[in-house]
Amino acid sequence: MKRISTTQLRRKPRDGERIVMVTCYDATFARLVEEAGVDAILVGDSLGMVIQGHEHTLPVTLDEVIYHCRAVARGCARPHLVGDLPFGSYQQGPDQLIASAARLLKEGGVQSVKLEGGAEHAEGIAKCVRAGIPVMGHLGLTPQSVHQFGGYRVQAKTQTAAERLVADALALQEAGCFSLVLEGIPAPVAERVTAALEIPTIGIGAGVGCAGQVLVLYDLLGLNEGFNPKFLKKYDNFHRRVVDAVGAFATEVRAGSFPTEDHAHYPSH
Repeated sequence: MKRISTTQLRRKPRDGERIVMVTCYDATFARLVEEAGVDAILVGDSLGMVIQGHEHTLPVTLDEVIYHCRAVARGCARPHLVGDLPFGSYQQGPDQLIASAARLLKEGGVQSVKLEGGAEHAEGIAKCVRAGIPVMGHLGLTPQSVHQFGGYRVQAKTQTAAERLVADALALQEAGCFSLVLEGIPAPVAERVTAALEIPTIGIGAGVGCAGQVLVLYDLLGLNEGFNPKFLKKYDNFHRRVVDAVGAFATEVRAGSFPTEDHAHYPSH
């Protein structure tokens, strides 16, 4: 079974198909989301929040992303794997960007990398692409800029900001990005960007007009009962399922009703 390529992802919107991408950080969930039929898996720096317990993504290191990429790569065979370039792994310029991206492919086992930011990274992206490293862009609410934005706020709400975002999107396409994530922007702006590009857009909090959608796996499963942003639809309530299951285990252990003979080993005679 061959992994879905960047060429196949780019072709999907032309064939009338929407791209389905989720974040994933380990082999077990990678196996499950592959069985569910997703097109792409993003090993995102969101792991800093949902796995490590940080308030934002900034503490995540390149080595940590590589570790999780390897785990995900071992757990699935078909989805396209995208490795996130964390904060500090590419901001110093094109040479650092290429070196970090190469490590994600070589050591992490992904097929492409994702980075946040606009035209300021065009030169480095172009060099990556020429070096054989596919790049996915990320515009709008870019979490690595949370302090600059003053929080997780919807971006491109003014005409000037929308124009700048469109210009950044075109610059990233010109630099060679095969797709763009559009996060936390008004739906009409996302539709405008999508229409202006030849490469697919993948939205999160950007409306239905994008060529595909991505959600954090832990969010769509409802693992955090207190996290309820407007863009999120929870497809299950794993918070309650996990609490109930572990609670039932604890009750049976304390009552001495687990394990039973069915769960115990005895010498054969």
